[in-house]
Amino acid sequence: MRLVWSEHLALIYLLVEWSIRLVMVVVVPLRRPPEAARSWLLLVFFLPVPALVLYRLIGRPRFPAWRQQRFAEAATLRRRVATSLPRPERPVPGISELAERLGEFPVTGASDLSLMSDYDQSINSLAADIDAAEASVHLLTYIFADDATGRKVAAALGRAVHRGVDVRVLIDAVGSRPWLRRTRALLAAEGVPYRLALPVRWWTTVRRARADLRNHRKIAVIDGRLAYVGSQNIVDRNFRRGVVNDELVARIEGPVAVAVAAVFASDWYLETREVLPLPPMPAAAAAPAQVMPSGPDYGVPGFERLLVALIHAAETQVTLVSPYLIPDEALLAALQTAAYRGVAIDLVVSRVVDQRLVRLAQRSFYDELMSMGVRIHRYRGHLLHAKHVSVDGRIGVVGSGNADLRSFMLNAEISLLLYDPAEVAQLVAQQAQCMALSDRLDLLEWRRRPMAMSLAENLARLVGPLL
Repeated sequence: MRLVWSEHLALIYLLVEWSIRLVMVVVVPLRRPPEAARSWLLLVFFLPVPALVLYRLIGRPRFPAWRQQRFAEAATLRRRVATSLPRPERPVPGISELAERLGEFPVTGASDLSLMSDYDQSINSLAADIDAAEASVHLLTYIFADDATGRKVAAALGRAVHRGVDVRVLIDAVGSRPWLRRTRALLAAEGVPYRLALPVRWWTTVRRARADLRNHRKIAVIDGRLAYVGSQNIVDRNFRRGVVNDELVARIEGPVAVAVAAVFASDWYLETREVLPLPPMPAAAAAPAQVMPSGPDYGVPGFERLLVALIHAAETQVTLVSPYLIPDEALLAALQTAAYRGVAIDLVVSRVVDQRLVRLAQRSFYDELMSMGVRIHRYRGHLLHAKHVSVDGRIGVVGSGNADLRSFMLNAEISLLLYDPAEVAQLVAQQAQCMALSDRLDLLEWRRRPMAMSLAENLARLVGPLL
């Protein structure tokens, strides 16, 4: 009798497994890049039941209907800002239209760009600007720690609150999780109003759809007249043991700061349903610049589309700096096509990487990329956490997005597009400094690495789209 029951259970389990496989073959490829679909289907066919559970938790790269509705409500505010911005002549037809279509904000004016790669300088500059604020300080960050850096910024925010400045802080709930309890206590002690972006609560998982869709933006807006955009979190430079971070932050003034303020206001509305008043428009500025937010709320992988378009538009030179480089097929094809057209392509990655599986997955692309003619430079000593791109000395992009599927599909990111030749030249100089502190990979030498390492890299590449 027991044997019969065991046979029945085995048959039922087999039917369940094959039912999962057949259903997932239809469901998984829907609205998903081919490389991500392949990784999911590989997992489904080998481990159907665990794959179904994992897919339910992190498999759907979009927000639930209630959040989509809230995002649509916030669109009124974003459109109001977009239509009020002064619009200079389009500096790079095609790219600027694409960025506006993807992120909703047109090219507008900017002035007084400062690109800061010195970690302490950017934190000190931010604290000084907060201390000089007269009307408002709005800060959004992926990580806000309670260490020395966090305490410095929190103290400046607290002083602004006591002066009567309108202060609001938005912190990603998962990015700041290791420090969250202490950081909340720190901000509360300073009297700083704050909210958590995308809080994860197990009893609301069904409503939220998945827990790893994160707000990865790092922005600050002071009085609606100046803004910070870049890769740097509010945390000590060496917050991970054995890893020292190098960053790049853009401080920029003018009407473009109002567009950044609208991005913050939209994110604040998503978490609070509070409509923030628009800041007064700063004086017009001559240098053209553009803000492009992207993320799952937009329904299109905007940052990926922008990168691919920039590479296709390149005539002589592309330099891409990204600590995490796991390209999709569209980005790989764009790089290959540009290289075959004679465009000089430099990729600057970090030799020091804080995520081992990501490190292995991105290394699996190096042979393929160098075979195309792409030059790969590995930054020495520190984790180069900066993210920026330049094309032909005509266009520059500084922001929070990495060249990987997480930034393309899962994270809310922000990009600042620079079109002014003098401002782009500043970025090109920063990139030259990064390459001077890097070692260029040699293809033949790279191919002599141990076979076991190559195998591990290619295995990690199979799950790369899930990272």
